[in-house]
Amino acid sequence: MYETLILVLDSTVRLSTPLLFACLAGLYSERSGVVDIGLEGKMLGGAFAAGAAAYVSGSPWIGLAAAILVSCLLALIHGYASITQRGNQVVAGVAINFLAAGLTILLGQAWFGQGGRTPQLDKASRFSEVTLPFADSIQDVPYIGLLYSELISGHNALVYISFLAVPLTWWIIFRTRFGLRLRAVGESPAAVDTAGISVGWLRYRAVLICGILCGFSGTYLAIGQSAGFIKDMSAGKGFIALAALIFAKWKPVNAMYACLLFGFLDAVAIRMQGQEIPGIGEVPVQIFQALPYILTVVLLAGFVGRAIPPKASGIPYVKERT
Repeated sequence: MYETLILVLDSTVRLSTPLLFACLAGLYSERSGVVDIGLEGKMLGGAFAAGAAAYVSGSPWIGLAAAILVSCLLALIHGYASITQRGNQVVAGVAINFLAAGLTILLGQAWFGQGGRTPQLDKASRFSEVTLPFADSIQDVPYIGLLYSELISGHNALVYISFLAVPLTWWIIFRTRFGLRLRAVGESPAAVDTAGISVGWLRYRAVLICGILCGFSGTYLAIGQSAGFIKDMSAGKGFIALAALIFAKWKPVNAMYACLLFGFLDAVAIRMQGQEIPGIGEVPVQIFQALPYILTVVLLAGFVGRAIPPKASGIPYVKERT
């Protein structure tokens, strides 16, 4: 039973990593007052760029750089439509999702001729697992050995980066001048403008950080968790990350717990496939696959309490003329 629990938790950590990157990305954007429905599209664009660049170059780090570049370009498009042109932020985000979904398939087929996917990557082109010190030597120690060698050690670098990004984000948002201004521009952009700080530039920086983190998320999907890009491989994770962000009430540590909860449900669903439950029998796999989405609806229906977004969220700022 203990071994099964550790294996499920190990899978939970791996499955929650792309959600955590995307959730933190949305946190920066929405704290600045820019609603980002386009997390899904930026993740997908980043995943395709990572898979394609890693295949051509043979380096996962070049794949990561390409993913960040493409994701930031999509973020800038969203920022231009939402901040500079003061367009509807939700519509702009949906457009990013459609753009990424279509372009990844089109370019994948044009470049590789494999139905919109990239070729299978070899081990050298992917992020490999990192074995922490003493993991091999203590793996036979009861309880502690399995916990350390299986749950804590043995993940790739992106997994560790995602969890290190949580305290870093907390420090940036709540302990730095940039974080103070970011929170202020999401609550009262007019007050920030009155203080002589550019509202537009602050929001552009927030959406660029969002793009960088979505690039990490897409890279993990394509060359961390998988061995190449697959059509629509984000599979709604961007929307689940948004739900986790609302569930977490736009706080970094709460966001980590929310993503771990969704990752745990995914891990249980994978573990329970084909298993028989006493008194019930074999449960259809579709029920377990639907669990994360069912939980999303249930939680957002009111079980998380009142989640109050930043006051200026979704509202384009128009500078007052004197």
